[in-house]
Amino acid sequence: MSVTQEALVQALEAVLDPNTGQSFVATKALRNIQIHQGDVSFDVELGYPAKSQMPAMRSALVAAAKAVAGVGNVSVQITTKVVSHAVQRGVQLMPNVRNIIAVASGKGGVGKSTTAANLALALAAEGASVGLLDADIYGPSLPTMLGIEGKPASEDGKTMEPMRNHGVQVMSIGFLVDPDQAMIWRGPMATQALDQLLRQTNWKDLDYLVVDMPPGTGDIQLTLSQRVPMTGAVIVTTPQDIALLDARKGITMFEKVGVPILGIVENMAVHVCSNCGHVEHIFGADGGRRMAEQYKTEYLGALPLDIHIRLQADSGKPTVAAEPDGELAALYKAVARRVAVGIAEKAKDFSAKFPTITVSKDT
Repeated sequence: MSVTQEALVQALEAVLDPNTGQSFVATKALRNIQIHQGDVSFDVELGYPAKSQMPAMRSALVAAAKAVAGVGNVSVQITTKVVSHAVQRGVQLMPNVRNIIAVASGKGGVGKSTTAANLALALAAEGASVGLLDADIYGPSLPTMLGIEGKPASEDGKTMEPMRNHGVQVMSIGFLVDPDQAMIWRGPMATQALDQLLRQTNWKDLDYLVVDMPPGTGDIQLTLSQRVPMTGAVIVTTPQDIALLDARKGITMFEKVGVPILGIVENMAVHVCSNCGHVEHIFGADGGRRMAEQYKTEYLGALPLDIHIRLQADSGKPTVAAEPDGELAALYKAVARRVAVGIAEKAKDFSAKFPTITVSKDT
């Protein structure tokens, strides 16, 4: 019995992408179907990284294909292709950086930098090319958090090579100044320094650049949000009402400058006692979830108040790198996939396809 492409596609429509809830056929991820004497091969191209889920996806697709009468061997190739997506109007994309994700909070002390570092590591672990920019000029913490020492190299005396560790490209003012030196700079100086860190670093073909924003909604944050081509912002908060008040200001700031909110991460959502297992919502419960519902944005997930997250970050090996197969790393990877899927569903940027127009005077 000969196998038809229609029968195969119909069978594959029953396999849903666990991240979008739609079939790979509906999202047009299914490509290059080949049928030869009952043997079948096809490709699935995802718009987001999901390396940890690919074996399960492949198994489900193979099983669906083999359920079609007459099908023999089945070969499935699953790949990821991350493209550039639209940013604020009037802001040009950066070379070698397809998408920029701002990780922000309205106030300090909510675990924003730890979340940004683990988000970047999780995206990299899922198969993406990732950079991490420490935008906190006054209190750079990522060099310590990622276990990187030394100064960045400069091959031409004008630009800098990003530092690297745990599979991520990193840049921070902390690499350029003494750790004990206080950055006594006014806003314009800090903003200019940050702009140089961003644009004078030779980022290498990044799918995502995660920017750990300074806390608050002041001049530096506003200027960055207007100048930097941001694909979207992730808001980090705790469930506490005081933190939520400030997180709302962050959301409002991004909305005013046209940066989409990719979702809300509720950090320190619950504490489980390491001795007795008692569960306690120290900072309140579900505040981030309620805020996500109020602003009609995605609730990206809840992360626990866990001593291991703090110890691992302090040691220079954040959770996703320290215990890549652990439960906490799985939570960060789930958040990272939701962020990446949210970006993949947004409008693409086609400016690179536009022809360059030159005007010349007739002689």
